[in-house]
Amino acid sequence: MDLTWHEFDGVVVGAGGAGLYAALELSAHPDLRVAVFSKLHPLRSHTGAAQGGMGAALGHAEEDHPEWHMFDTVKGGDYLADQDAVEILCHEAVQVVFELEHMGFPFDRAPDGRIEQRVRAGGHTRNFGERPLARSVYAADRTGQMILHTLYQQCLRRGVRFFDEFLVVDVWVQDGVCSGLLAWDVRRGGLHAVRAKAVLLATGGWGQIYRTTTNAVTLTGDGPALVWRRGVPLEDMEFYQFHPTGVYGRGILLSEASRGEGAFLVNGLGERFMERYAPRLMELAPRDVVSRSIFREIQAGRGGGPRGDCVFLDFRHLPEEVRRTKLPEVTTLIRTYLGLDPGRDLVPVRPTAHYAVGGIPTDSWGRVLQDGRRQVVQGLYAAGECACVSVHGANRLGTNSLVDILVFGRRAAQDMARLARATGLPDPPPSPLEDPAEHFLRLVGAQGPEAAARLRLELQELMERHASVFRTEASLQEALRGVWELQDRYRRIGLADRGRVYNQELVEAFETGCLLDVAEATVASALHRTESRGTHFREDYPQRDDARWLRHTLVWRLAPRQHRLEDKPVVVTHFAPKERTY
Repeated sequence: MDLTWHEFDGVVVGAGGAGLYAALELSAHPDLRVAVFSKLHPLRSHTGAAQGGMGAALGHAEEDHPEWHMFDTVKGGDYLADQDAVEILCHEAVQVVFELEHMGFPFDRAPDGRIEQRVRAGGHTRNFGERPLARSVYAADRTGQMILHTLYQQCLRRGVRFFDEFLVVDVWVQDGVCSGLLAWDVRRGGLHAVRAKAVLLATGGWGQIYRTTTNAVTLTGDGPALVWRRGVPLEDMEFYQFHPTGVYGRGILLSEASRGEGAFLVNGLGERFMERYAPRLMELAPRDVVSRSIFREIQAGRGGGPRGDCVFLDFRHLPEEVRRTKLPEVTTLIRTYLGLDPGRDLVPVRPTAHYAVGGIPTDSWGRVLQDGRRQVVQGLYAAGECACVSVHGANRLGTNSLVDILVFGRRAAQDMARLARATGLPDPPPSPLEDPAEHFLRLVGAQGPEAAARLRLELQELMERHASVFRTEASLQEALRGVWELQDRYRRIGLADRGRVYNQELVEAFETGCLLDVAEATVASALHRTESRGTHFREDYPQRDDARWLRHTLVWRLAPRQHRLEDKPVVVTHFAPKERTY
């Protein structure tokens, strides 16, 4: 197959918040050639679904300090976060907010004209846990959407080159050096080979391994799967966060901003049940605590709805003006997808797969770690949800995701610019179509009996049944056997569409392979960790075990049905692990 060749100094894969901020930072250097490859138009990236806001210790609404934000992030992550990285996150969050303001980001404003900060967000407190405080900056409940528009406009102004609807199918990593990537032009058909001095993976999460998820259908773990196939380990894959308030039966997110503005949870008996599980923070406890509490209520027979398998979010006491001005997106979603009026009706909700806490191991400059520890892959970076610099530990606090993608997207680009100016273009591989690119080429003409859509659905049902909020040795073993069986069937896949132009079946077949890989890494890591911590809850090991498991998990792919697992220490600087109560 003919190749179209390109050369750039810096290439970004993915056009969400991390990717766009990185591209913008790179474009500040006029001598660097910058390109963004995305399988979507940038304004369709999943960052646009983020509603609630960004956590930053501005101290506008009340006294606040980055050290308080750092404590909440470490405690919320069940003490598994690397505290040196968390310190960077919480201090640079303030800088990023003001940079966005100078770009024209439409923050909500307080009466004095300063950036307003929302009343509360789960797990954020004053004075090291004393009580909840206002830390979230926002644009109504469309914060992520405004981030995309602001950054994309600035990238266009700076002349960043965009390759929209290009699916990256391989990243060239050999002998500790990344020399570029291979991408498929979805609109026209055909492969493009890209030589680059520095490549940033900002491909987002992989919520599509579960049937009920807040994630868009495009979040299929492409970046982590590509580097895993190239011998790079993945870190802390067992930790997958479920958001407490997904629209019942659909999984669509109802932002944590709802609870920040005063909505609260009730069970089928009308009881405000969170006082049983988190008497101080109630609904504003971290997401893993609230999600498990909801399932405990359902298991105890106190759920609501026709099947007793949901609880309710109560907005009825909130003033109409709050629902209209602070929560317009949430209100619209409830009316559109449930046909309910939040001013009169209880809104049925249930925890839904939401956020990948682990991912590609990086240092605090976004450089991918070949051994998961210190050895850097020269020229390869990762940022955002696909990466694990480990600022979230075992559970991400609400409002910390948008800060994470912006802070570390920007930092990665700063180091990419340094590298690009100091080095020449590396040589591409002798055969750019070698394995794992051959895997994609086989899909183009695949004629087997298996359908990608059926395999994806079976994977989602398998993971939801055996590897979601509650896990056991038996359920995880069942999940791993099921994933391996689906991987065997995937090798016999076939496509009905033989065309090359806008062949969406081909794209989805490739994505299904990525989902199977990240699902295997998730289940293998969950089997390895014999404790309960953050989003990873083992009913057969219900206690946190700091003596054995205050460590990160690393998983390598060796061969079909074979992987290697190791641990590495957590970086503890300021806050020693303590009992996590709310």
